Amino acid sequence: MGLLVSLLANIFIKKKKPLPVETIFKLTSEPEPPNFPQEFSPKLMIGNGFATGTIDLGGLKVCQVTSFNKIWSTLEGGPDNLGSTFYEPSAIPDSYRVLGHYSQCNNKPLFGWVLAAKASANDPSSLAMPIDYSLVWSSESQKIKQDKIGCIWLPVPPNGYKPVGYVVTNSPEKPSLEKIRCVRSDFTEIVEFDGWIWGLTNEIDPNGLNVYGSRPKDRGAQATGVSIGSFLVQNGLADLSLPYCLKNNTNTLLAMPTFAQIEALIQAYSPIIYFHPDEKYLPSTVNWYFENGALLYQKGLESNPSPIEPNGSNLPQGGSDDDSYWLDLPIDDSAKDRVKKGDLDNANAYFHIKPMFGATFTDIAIWVFYPFNGPARVKLEFVTISLGKIGQHVGDWEHLTLRISNFDGSLKYVYFSEHSGGTLLDASQIEFGNGNKPVAYASLNGHAFYSKPGLVLQGKGGNGIRNDTGKGKAVMDTGVRAAVVAAEYLAMVEEPPWLNYSRKWGPKVSYDIVKEIEKVKKVLPGKLKEVFEKVVSGVPNEVLGEEGPSGPKMKNNWNGDEKY
Repeated sequence: MGLLVSLLANIFIKKKKPLPVETIFKLTSEPEPPNFPQEFSPKLMIGNGFATGTIDLGGLKVCQVTSFNKIWSTLEGGPDNLGSTFYEPSAIPDSYRVLGHYSQCNNKPLFGWVLAAKASANDPSSLAMPIDYSLVWSSESQKIKQDKIGCIWLPVPPNGYKPVGYVVTNSPEKPSLEKIRCVRSDFTEIVEFDGWIWGLTNEIDPNGLNVYGSRPKDRGAQATGVSIGSFLVQNGLADLSLPYCLKNNTNTLLAMPTFAQIEALIQAYSPIIYFHPDEKYLPSTVNWYFENGALLYQKGLESNPSPIEPNGSNLPQGGSDDDSYWLDLPIDDSAKDRVKKGDLDNANAYFHIKPMFGATFTDIAIWVFYPFNGPARVKLEFVTISLGKIGQHVGDWEHLTLRISNFDGSLKYVYFSEHSGGTLLDASQIEFGNGNKPVAYASLNGHAFYSKPGLVLQGKGGNGIRNDTGKGKAVMDTGVRAAVVAAEYLAMVEEPPWLNYSRKWGPKVSYDIVKEIEKVKKVLPGKLKEVFEKVVSGVPNEVLGEEGPSGPKMKNNWNGDEKY
């Protein structure tokens, strides 16, 4: 009888699987973080603050906390309908104070951080206890799957101070005023909503809660806003006062890495790029491209193009993208075909280093150059069709960006550029190879970067432009022969002339794209003609190849944040 009961239990009782968030993500190899060489440049005011654990914002010291105590979990809603978990930071260093609690969705391992702060001896009034709390939301009356009840509180600050985070409790009783600190207004800036963490669908509660990540509204290499790593709450249509982010009130870049530390970061985290097994158009160096016959054209003098010096020293500098100049492949057909294929064996990536989030992070943008971008392919129902010339263009710049914590030198995020957009993932969501090196997959012909192999469609309903990726034999370690071409805060980095060429790296389309589309349509059955038209009409010009691309320094993300 006991055996029968046991068998029935195994059949009818569904065993609970652990959620991804119940595991803690760590980088794949030790030591973590890497050992960084220490040096100091009094002239540049950098070099003795990177990866030291704390950063001074000009009278307010902050540290990054990555250990947490669980407070409350929801088990539905949010990404993949797995719910989210809310935490309070733990193991706070002596004399540091909590600024806000942390939340993340349950569909990925625990990998987060929040800032804690302490007032400097010279400015003890930069922090203050709240005078009260307002209840933002309680799960007590909600019909949701949860491990216990959860309450979210917004601190009420004294005059002249702002809250920068929420407190989460398991009780409807107000938390202690000692739980959190508010920040003096001159150390704060405005925040905005970032990625969705958790919420209830409109069908369950049209005025329900949604939880998002937070980020400074003003972002970029010159911006001073500092993210604290906490979350934001949107409670239906209620007009609630949102928390703020921090602000770096000092102009020094003491927490930014020196050149030697940059080199250590590149060796530790430089991505590995896998190309599709069928890829014909591979990267090269810019110098190789110029040395092998690339030409500079000028409007009005098209019949007399100029060879380009290996470092691009004869390219027009500065100005704007006014179509007065452009680059193109060699005229000779055999040279043209050879250059299109690139020179992967000797290729290198180009690195741009810049501060982010008020110099509490370092962005390392890694640019890869391809002499040629191959034709697009489209999936229509069960058929894949090559678009011939459509999608082809001369010159292709693609990039990945590493976002490094200046508190400890650890890799926190990786941005994958994907044609006119991209995806920012935290380190727990990506593949690693050779230790802590992120893995990226370049799409066939188009070279967009993705974090996983497979097929990504640009379209709807199972139809669209194909972005196929796979682990072919061709591979590139971007740390090999790495070239740092720009780091504006470091006077020692000299930018190559080609970087300041502001015009197109390829000509405008030299064929009639409408005629090319009509050629494809003619071979399609009637039903697929309409599907094809819808797909093509929704594809960005960059994918269709209607214009030659601009260089890295002309992109919005050169001085801005990757994720807008």
